[in-house]
Amino acid sequence: MKIRARYLKSSRLLVVLLPLLFILFHFVGCVGPVSVHKEQKGVMKARASHTTWDLPEGVKARLNKGSIIDVEYSPDGTLLAVSGTIGIWLYDAHTGEERNLLTGHTDYVNSISFSPDSQMLASCGLDETVRLWDVGTGDLLHTLTGHKDWVRSVSFSPDGEVLASWSEDRTIRLWDVKNGGPLRTLTEYSLRSIVSISFSSDGQMLASNSAETIHLWDVKRRGLRRTITGHTDSIISMLFSPNGEVLASWSKDGTIRLWDVGTGDLLHTLTGHKDWVRNVSFSPDGQTLASAGNKDKTIRLWDVGTGTLLRTLTGHTGQVRSVSFSPDGQTLASGSFDKTIRLWDVGTGNLLRTLTGHMYHVSSVSFSPDGQMLADSGNYHKIIRLWDVGTGTLLRTLTGHTSSLISVSFSPDNQMLASGGWDETVRLWDVGTGTLLRTLTGHTDHVNSVSFSPEGQVLASGSFDKTIRLWDVGTGDLLRTLTGHTDYVISVSFSPDGEVLASGGKDETVRLWDVGTGNLLRTVAEHTNCVSSVSFSPDGEVLASGSDDDTIRLWDVRNGGLLRTLTGHTDDVKSVSFSPNGQTLASGSFDDTIRLWDVETGYVLRTLTGHTSQVNSVSFSPDEQTLASGSWDGTVLLWDITPK
Repeated sequence: MKIRARYLKSSRLLVVLLPLLFILFHFVGCVGPVSVHKEQKGVMKARASHTTWDLPEGVKARLNKGSIIDVEYSPDGTLLAVSGTIGIWLYDAHTGEERNLLTGHTDYVNSISFSPDSQMLASCGLDETVRLWDVGTGDLLHTLTGHKDWVRSVSFSPDGEVLASWSEDRTIRLWDVKNGGPLRTLTEYSLRSIVSISFSSDGQMLASNSAETIHLWDVKRRGLRRTITGHTDSIISMLFSPNGEVLASWSKDGTIRLWDVGTGDLLHTLTGHKDWVRNVSFSPDGQTLASAGNKDKTIRLWDVGTGTLLRTLTGHTGQVRSVSFSPDGQTLASGSFDKTIRLWDVGTGNLLRTLTGHMYHVSSVSFSPDGQMLADSGNYHKIIRLWDVGTGTLLRTLTGHTSSLISVSFSPDNQMLASGGWDETVRLWDVGTGTLLRTLTGHTDHVNSVSFSPEGQVLASGSFDKTIRLWDVGTGDLLRTLTGHTDYVISVSFSPDGEVLASGGKDETVRLWDVGTGNLLRTVAEHTNCVSSVSFSPDGEVLASGSDDDTIRLWDVRNGGLLRTLTGHTDDVKSVSFSPNGQTLASGSFDDTIRLWDVETGYVLRTLTGHTSQVNSVSFSPDEQTLASGSWDGTVLLWDITPK
């Protein structure tokens, strides 16, 4: 599996004054041409539903809002911006109402920064670009290109005229905010080994770190002021206090350290989080520091002067990724892996408001047989969501699993839903009421796939424990266990007549089983990497398999012969699904695209682009008018695939 780095949250980058940076660093080269364009958003006006805002071409609706990476208050305190996997959501800071969605980045948005006058927003991401937005209209003002790797952080100068961006290409780039043009690129040798940087708000000092060491640079005097040591593991990032007198650094050693910028002395070591800290934020007056916990899921408020713990904020059920104070210092916003943004009263620690709708990593989507509902689930979730396909409204949330979910499937009669996940269980739910009917136990590792037989009496489950189990749906009894795969079973699917079960696994094989006897009928081994998905054609004559070898293969079910190999995806194929008439095959891939194939010829009919991350699951509606896709970007997209 090809894995891309996600969700890295950098330090806040307070840009140095441009003339002083000219003195400190040797500037070499300028970036390439800047692409400038605008996209009208129609922002800040009432719309029918945020599920239809700024949709990719061909998409009818978007379910979920994507993940949460960064949260930032506007300096005037009116807006809260949330960056994530599909773009930037703007919320009313007082009511929590969605105000807009800014889209245009083609990958995750890592960092955002408001201009001092709150009129513009800068964003950067894994697509190696920096973008400038008009907050009032939602227009994209400039796309700044030139970085050669993903951009970690952006920040405006105090006067709002210069924007700085810091990238994994080990350069700092300075941009003219007014016209979007490049000013200078800093490639001084001392930058090449640093992990993070932070400028003081007055632009007089630059802090950089490499591993466990902090360097403080005096901008005006053009040299290194001092080196600070003390952390016992790699420093994650640093942040100057608003007055520039204190530097906070947080490290994988689990501590936050406060340093006297003038002397370099250690003022306080803050401990208490059970694991390393992901992010910190100073209050506007510099007297309070908020820290976001990783595994302990807490936020802690510290007195900067004494280093004492003032308050611990609890309520998040996932890792806290980002914290940000409101301009008046009275409210703290936090974004978490639990898919919520929470607003806290700093004085009392009380939870003021919870903003919901965000989601991480959708791993499975499934239409109900009548086409009126859609179920989704995913990594980092213990819940299943049921949606009304016609309106895009959330009907119900099913809870009960104790760990992440991987697969969901409706029963043929529309009455039940099956789910499987990391907690090694299979669960059966009443679709109408959302109640848990039965928990099936026996697997000894993650359950990757669940599938009902056509008549709905048998449920198959495939697991990391290398087995497939067949269950009696009515009683929950285990009917039989199928063994033979030599590695993880990733996908299972019944033939239309219910007599054959297909399975695909990490052992690079597709296997066909006799459901009645449990006997292995056939093993086909043409793929060169794990088989992630298997699906029968409606007539039962063809089996499709999608693999991490980037191909889809079509097999003759009767003799196991290879009919055709479909190529075109440039990364792992994670899901394949036949249309109800059997003429079209849909595939979802880690190359972020969905492809529609003509089954008879093997030609690509259409390539659907719009997700900003890997597509894990695809499913046709029964009327063949809609295709649902679930992605690691945390959204489900409903595509209009009516023949043109």
